[in-house]
Amino acid sequence: MPSPPRGGTRAVSRFRPAPARDDPVYVPVPDDGLCLNAFLLLSPPHDDSKVLLGMVDPSAPWREIGGVTPQRLVELSTRWMLPSRQLFLFESPKEAAQTILAEQLEVQGVELEGPSVFSEAWTRPVPAGEGQHWDIHFVFRGRWPEGREPRATPWLKLEFLDPSLLERKQVGRSHLDVLGLAGFSIPP
Repeated sequence: MPSPPRGGTRAVSRFRPAPARDDPVYVPVPDDGLCLNAFLLLSPPHDDSKVLLGMVDPSAPWREIGGVTPQRLVELSTRWMLPSRQLFLFESPKEAAQTILAEQLEVQGVELEGPSVFSEAWTRPVPAGEGQHWDIHFVFRGRWPEGREPRATPWLKLEFLDPSLLERKQVGRSHLDVLGLAGFSIPP
């Protein structure tokens, strides 16, 4: 049985910005926020041990195509990242995945399986808010088109890498943890 949240009372995940004090069915959004994220795990045509990762090009419009602020772009341009972003308001995970294919990877016709859904609750080392943050990840799998070089203008590099061979400091935005949730062997 899961442990009760801070405050000691179990509550369902039904959120409102400011629930009524006498309504135990609704709870406020977690103190440090809640993100709905879509990730693409694309492997080369005949190798499931590798996944497509890239280093962003800071001059690309990442605020629009990935929700990344300019200051984060500088840090991310030297770290590996999965093709991904947070969902737009009222967007379905499948719509987000198709948009990531088109806008971030500039590719069409890739069949995606999923999503598999994972959630994490964690406390940031330097929180944006107070307390815990909650992530819900919609993870889609697919294969990169055979014979096509992994390249797209929003990225400085796109490569198929074995996640078990990467160091944590080489990967941005906790994407190594997402790969671990999806079943890849990752370093401690």
